[in-house]
This record gives sequence, structure tokens and C-alpha cells, in this order.
Amino acid sequence: MRIAIAGATGNIGALTVAALERDGHETVRISRSLGVDLTTGDGLDDALAGVEAVVDATNGPAVDPAETVAYFGTTTRNLLAAGKRAAVRHHVLLSIVGIDRVEGNAHYAGKREQERLVAEGTVPWTIVPATQFHDFAEMVTSWTEQDGVATIAPLLVRPIAPADVADVLAEVAIGQPRGRYADVAGPDPQDLVDMARRTLAARGRSVRLVPTWSGMFGPAMAGDAMLPGEGARIAPTTFDQWLAEQK
Repeated sequence: MRIAIAGATGNIGALTVAALERDGHETVRISRSLGVDLTTGDGLDDALAGVEAVVDATNGPAVDPAETVAYFGTTTRNLLAAGKRAAVRHHVLLSIVGIDRVEGNAHYAGKREQERLVAEGTVPWTIVPATQFHDFAEMVTSWTEQDGVATIAPLLVRPIAPADVADVLAEVAIGQPRGRYADVAGPDPQDLVDMARRTLAARGRSVRLVPTWSGMFGPAMAGDAMLPGEGARIAPTTFDQWLAEQK
């Protein structure tokens, strides 16, 4: 199949390209750095010519809810409109588990807008909600680290390996549209503070972590809010296995 990947130069996008090409599919990489701009639509029609499926693994700004919703709304509308013109038969969106349970998070607001547009659109679709990635804790500490100290929320998560997410997206893309797919999660629940501490140790870095709910992730995300629902698809790679590869 000929499959386009939006956000192809990002972590999940690049891994999805690799997974599809490994199985013999032809990929079209969509990224502003490669000459295709989702915010304006420039280059999209040429990129989607002859494409049977589109995988949207794009990311966006997460500073202000209105800005994030506007960004994801614009890029998703452009991608769906170009997909309709190209007679794309399957639009696959990577989303996040639990975004409908949490208010006040800019990124989640943007992802909800993406989901709404895809579900209300005319291109047949599948939405794949995944839990946080194994490198999420390290990324969160990088946002707040200052002078060897970082704040981090004690979230309960069930993290998943980025490569496992890419494998699921590749599998879904070559199949029939499924509507809302089951939650996709890693095999073990983890505490985000402990994940950050262990990841930093594997990197040989010393950062003092301060658990708090006063930052980007508030009490609305405590408890089971970020965990997958019943019937979730459980990916094989554990956090310990992923961590061993980082040392």
C-alpha cells in the first residue's frame, strides 16, 4: 500500500514509517521540513496523490488551550480536506488515553478537537488512543529542570514503548477503518516520579525531583485518570526492558 505519515520526522512518525517500510509498504513522509505544510495546506495535494491511507502522528504547541485547539483544528481540517480530494480510504489518528477525563490541559484540548473533526469528517477513520510513552517522564523533567531541580507530578500511568505504538499504527493503517480503537497501553502501571528517577539514573544524570500537583498536571489527573479502560490492547515491551536499552 501507499501510506502517508503526517509528522513523519517526529519520534512516532519516523518509527511508523520504519514499521510500514519493513513490511513492504510505500510511505509518503509529510512534514514542514520536507516541504509539506499542514498549517497552510501547501504541498498536501501532491503528497496525497495515490495514497490509500493517512496516519496522523503530528504534535503541536501546548502552551495555551486556544492556541493549541486552533493549531490542531487547522492542520486536521487541511489534512482531512486533502484526503477527501485524494479519495483516501482510511484516516488514522494517534490520540491519547484519558483526554476526555481531564480539563484545563492545553494539549488534551487540542487532541479532543482533532478527534471531533476526524469523527465528524467524511473520510473513513480510526482513532487510536495510546498511553504515555516510556520517555515521557524524562521529557516532563526537562520542561521544569532548573539548577539541578525539577518538579514533576506523581501521575499513575501505564507507559508504552514508542516502537510498540508505531507497530499498532502501521497495523491499523493497512486494515479497514475501525472507528474508535481500543486503548493501547504498556504492560505495567508505573509512577511518573519513579520513572523519571530511574530514567535519569540510566542516563547518568543527577536531578533532584520534587513531586507536586501545582504544575502543568493537576489533581484532575490523579488516581486512575490516565490509565487505559477495560478491553485495552496491551503492548509487549515493559518499562524495564526499554530502560535497559537506554543505559
